[in-house]
Amino acid sequence: MSVRDQLLDAAARLYAEVGYRGATTRRIAVQAGVNEITLFRHFGSKDALLREAITRAGSSTVAQSLPDPPRDPARELKEWARAHIAELRERRSLIRTCMGEIAEHPGIFGGESSSPARAAKSLCRYLRRLRDTGMAKAEFDEVAASTMLMGVLFADAMGRDIMPDLYRNEPDQALDQYVRLFLRSIGVGRRRSASV
Repeated sequence: MSVRDQLLDAAARLYAEVGYRGATTRRIAVQAGVNEITLFRHFGSKDALLREAITRAGSSTVAQSLPDPPRDPARELKEWARAHIAELRERRSLIRTCMGEIAEHPGIFGGESSSPARAAKSLCRYLRRLRDTGMAKAEFDEVAASTMLMGVLFADAMGRDIMPDLYRNEPDQALDQYVRLFLRSIGVGRRRSASV
């Protein structure tokens, strides 16, 4: 592993554990097994290091996993949702720290180029293709729909361990229900009712 990679890993790990103030350049350098001067040679500043470390730790492969064209929306979205929620759960500590500190340090967090933003855009494109091919029969805004699905996955990933009474069903069972309800809401698999 390169020195740069060691620094990025140490910075993400420390930031998730102790936040911005606790993740000092000295502590990051010690965890990476280098001196502080090396850290500044590679990144110039603590903010630049943390920005890159958080972006890298949050990078995702999920955004590209939705097929074009859609063939089996229930299976495809379930696979996508399972991978997405697994990544959220894996990075839960880092995400919670970021959320707690975004107001104080907004410059170190990714915006439109972040992994969640790319995943949302990919999901929007997929939903648009479902609608364009006639597989999704309801009228809906794909941005609102993708926000809805991503929001429930995010809430489950962040809240299941701290609010167990709210999340009583098993994670896989909950995921199946989220996807099934979501597909129903956008009119996938819904039969048209007979005229009265």
